[in-house]
Amino acid sequence: MSYHRDLVLEETRKYHRDVQPAGEFVPGVTEIWPSGAVLEEEDRAALVEAALDLRIAAGRSARMFESRFARKLGLRKAHLTNSGSSANLLALSAFTSHLLEDRRLMPGDEVITVAAGFPTTVNPILQNGLVPVFVDVDLGTYNTTATRIAQAVGPRTRAIMIAHALGNPFEATEISQFAQDRDLFLIEDNCDAVGSTYDGRPTGAFGEVSTVSFYPAHHLTMGEGGCVLTSNLALARIVESLRDWGRDCWCEPGESDKCLKRFSYQMGTLPEGYDHKYIFSHVGYNLKATDLQAALGLSQLTKLDAFCQARRDNWNRLREGLDGTPHLLLPEKTPRSDPSWFGFALTVHPDAPFTRASLVHHLEGRKIGTRRLFAGNLTRHPAYIGRPHRISGDLVNSDIITEQTFWIGVYPGLTDEMLDYVIRTVREFVGGCS
Repeated sequence: MSYHRDLVLEETRKYHRDVQPAGEFVPGVTEIWPSGAVLEEEDRAALVEAALDLRIAAGRSARMFESRFARKLGLRKAHLTNSGSSANLLALSAFTSHLLEDRRLMPGDEVITVAAGFPTTVNPILQNGLVPVFVDVDLGTYNTTATRIAQAVGPRTRAIMIAHALGNPFEATEISQFAQDRDLFLIEDNCDAVGSTYDGRPTGAFGEVSTVSFYPAHHLTMGEGGCVLTSNLALARIVESLRDWGRDCWCEPGESDKCLKRFSYQMGTLPEGYDHKYIFSHVGYNLKATDLQAALGLSQLTKLDAFCQARRDNWNRLREGLDGTPHLLLPEKTPRSDPSWFGFALTVHPDAPFTRASLVHHLEGRKIGTRRLFAGNLTRHPAYIGRPHRISGDLVNSDIITEQTFWIGVYPGLTDEMLDYVIRTVREFVGGCS
């Protein structure tokens, strides 16, 4: 059996090498993606090995990844999910649990967030009957500030849920301290910033819970997948229950009676001795990942440090190469941070002799992929018009982002030759318009 397994895995590695595209970069012909997964032969072999074992549900690979990933970020517990969006839903929903008693979030309570972000940072607020309070961000860092958050607090404000913009940390120490001082929950969306640090601490370790995405665009990939992390064991247990159908039992699928009193519980109005595996303490979901996903994640995790360094190197190359380009606002890292970048944002000045659309059209026409800074101002989208919300201050910069901002890639699959072509293409276009 071992012989056949080894043969299949070796053939898988050979197959990977055979189907790899030619490495030659042809300017204007070769696609330069803004994001993407970097998958090597060991990643393909990891997936095939899990498939050979028919590990089609969450199992030992999932548990191993959770343990290693939590340790990597310096946290006690990690729970894999089927997506980063599901991770956000679970993270916020955990604070509505009856187990938190008087501290639980109740319908109508407010959660401070940013308008210029990704929808699934905000959607869980609405999905739980809570009210988003939108604040603006700074141009350049594309993050909000502790000052704006402090100004947004109202009588029913109970939590803060924000993401690190394009991998650039927000003022995590200040915002975390403010949340503690005002008895607010902080949910840290770390989906774009794995490997970033603020004040020397990894992002994802400042909130009471944090989330990560493993979609192919992100720092690690499982194809689809996400994770909720915390060092609060009570919150971790709530997240696990919500993720696993809402059940009260903590046995893994296929396990029974780890507590040695499976038939000794009495909860709710159920009869004494009702099977604990089928007692439900939350209105939950099934948002688990599979061992196939986790096997790929374990392979990717060994390369995380190299991936993060490549993102930093690529961002720095673009920043140096585009420095001084007129009519463009270049991105800036938040002071006291070391970002593991997700993308390189560019904002066209409103008085520039060209538009954002014309620059984007020029880049896309030369096979340089671009993306908007996600939703721009979320309050302007049809999904959110008429929904309960409050706006603190104005959203001037969020509107500028909606009109004038886009980003280009820094992911590890890009080469110096590609990045230099991007720099040259941007400079030539701007120079021709000046």
